[in-house]
Amino acid sequence: MNRVYVCSCFGVTEQQVKKHAADGARTPRQIASACKAGTDCGSCVRRIQAILGRGACPRREPADQGRPVFSDFDELGELDEAA
Repeated sequence: MNRVYVCSCFGVTEQQVKKHAADGARTPRQIASACKAGTDCGSCVRRIQAILGRGACPRREPADQGRPVFSDFDELGELDEAA
């Protein structure tokens, strides 16, 4: 039997994660509650998300995206009016 380990910290296989998902686990936290996968170093969490069909964690864009943070305001005076 060829075992594909998802979590090497606790020896959890892909088949075990899929079984917990079939039994009702829908999030990495629920998988962790069932078998501890993802609770030590955390390097397997993205793989668990992929197995659950959630894909990778969304990346956040930088707040300013290369422009001033308050570029939507014509003047800083608008901030004073809002306060």
